[in-house]
Amino acid sequence: MDGIIVVKKEKGMSSFDVIRSLRKILQERKIGHTGTLDPLATGVLILCVGKATRLAQEIEAEEKIYEAEMEFGYQTDTYDLEGKVLVESLKKEVSREEFEKVLEKWKGDILQVPPMYSAIKLQGKKLYELARKGVEVEREARKVTVFEIHTLEFQQTKAKILTKVSKGTYIRSLIHDIGKDLGSFATMTALNRIQVGEHTLKNAYTISEIHDKIKICDFSFCIPVEEYFLFPKIQLEGEKIEVFSKMGIL
Repeated sequence: MDGIIVVKKEKGMSSFDVIRSLRKILQERKIGHTGTLDPLATGVLILCVGKATRLAQEIEAEEKIYEAEMEFGYQTDTYDLEGKVLVESLKKEVSREEFEKVLEKWKGDILQVPPMYSAIKLQGKKLYELARKGVEVEREARKVTVFEIHTLEFQQTKAKILTKVSKGTYIRSLIHDIGKDLGSFATMTALNRIQVGEHTLKNAYTISEIHDKIKICDFSFCIPVEEYFLFPKIQLEGEKIEVFSKMGIL
């Protein structure tokens, strides 16, 4: 099988868990991802199968859109709920006005320091391998782009945002930096990748759906290489129309 599969990753699975499952289902060893999602995260995970793996880097470079939730007032070692709480702030509530002001600061080209719990390599070792041993090293800030960032929901102790970013952007780190600028801390509590390039959750399949299709020899879930970059945009309906329109998605 050669082609590209838009997977709807479920919470609790690593990106490699998804690959292992599909290798078994498809009886195909040559499967690669185009940008991982942490176990806590859900949403669009694009996999390349067979000869399509040569397109992995090109697909990985596509812009991505996320919905992310955060809580204020504490920081974990992983910047999300997977880690242990390192420190708490006396300031656990923020105003909508100051939150919006800080969000605007993080729009555009920014320098971002990747988290220790990441797959970035330093002298041949992945940062998360060092972090698990209690070792923290200095990381070089990298230039990434936050094309759009908007508030979807807000309470004084937590918020939900929608953001469109470039390759290499860590949403955990973005939320961590937002927390610092608020004079508090912020930890990511949920992450949903809703779009990669032109592909949204509407044309994504869960592992169980793929398995069911394989049983009846239906391979429509696998996009031929020549069709992938011609895939049409999908209009979204509901309360997010205004925000998505501003972001140039519709």
